[in-house]
Amino acid sequence: MMRSSSARRWNQRPEDSNWGDFGPDDQLGRLNLLTPEKVLQGIREVSEGRVFCLSLPLDCPGGTALNPRRQPPRIEPTRRGSRPNMTYPLSRDNPHLLDVICDDTVHLALQYSTQWDSLAHMGQWFDLMGDGVPEMVFYNGFRAGEDIVGPIDYRNGNERVVEHPVGAKRLGIENMAATGVQGRGVMIDLKRHFGTKKVAVGYAELSEAMDAQGVDVEPGDMVCLRTGTDEALIEMAGNPDMSRLNQSFAALDGRDEKLRDWIVESEVVALISDNAAVEMLPPKATESDRYASHPLHDLCLFRLGVYLGELWHLSELADWLHANGRSRFLLTAPPLRLPGAVGSPVTPVATV
Repeated sequence: MMRSSSARRWNQRPEDSNWGDFGPDDQLGRLNLLTPEKVLQGIREVSEGRVFCLSLPLDCPGGTALNPRRQPPRIEPTRRGSRPNMTYPLSRDNPHLLDVICDDTVHLALQYSTQWDSLAHMGQWFDLMGDGVPEMVFYNGFRAGEDIVGPIDYRNGNERVVEHPVGAKRLGIENMAATGVQGRGVMIDLKRHFGTKKVAVGYAELSEAMDAQGVDVEPGDMVCLRTGTDEALIEMAGNPDMSRLNQSFAALDGRDEKLRDWIVESEVVALISDNAAVEMLPPKATESDRYASHPLHDLCLFRLGVYLGELWHLSELADWLHANGRSRFLLTAPPLRLPGAVGSPVTPVATV
């Protein structure tokens, strides 16, 4: 049975979270800050009318080296009876018809290439009711097994097979899509400041880069972090060199407390990068006996409703912004409106 209010879903919320701040049943998180005024701020950044596609080709990076669970897209023709519906001449069925038909289908891991993570992508064990019993939960207290349902129910260690899995009944990517995801983007060019060496970027390093580039971030902004990973993946042409990728490029340090405080206080809507996770993985070691494997995902998706964009193609835009003494632009980036999905490919467009 669905729970209708936070009073029933949870009695306490995680530290640094904003659960309930946008309403007891909110499924948008900080997308609530993409107000009409933020859209207008983004539009006011447009002076040239030039657009940049911020998506990698959806078959990039290639293979499964970046993530063994995500296969490259596979495109196949639809079927017209027993025959493939590709370059199919309708004259075969009716000699009077001139048409030649092409129609296809795709098997696609939704987070294989340029993507958005929904708020249902990653949750945590947390004691919602304050009774000492942790539960598997997601942003704003939505529960695994009730609101986000998989084919196996792992609660209570039972591993019960679920007959009719339905995906994300709450927090699915369709909620994000319905907003349009349009507003002001802000570029922080980590490659320009640190080069392509491997750097764990905490608050000190991020502030240093922002100050050097004259970047200001305001509430409701969508922050883009160019590291140069996108250029490397394109250069690798479908055969990712994991040794090089693992030893190069800047990424956010999800365990840096001052950086985490900045994300909380800045009220950014999204953190977007050209790398595979936004944050550096594996993260720095922690002394806690229980901890999140993806500390920035924990803070952003689970606690704050801050969206993460991964494997975006940012370098061309970043170079243009630098050449023109700018860091801001209009960003339009709705995901697929696919009910129940926990992530989605995206073809973002920056307009300058």
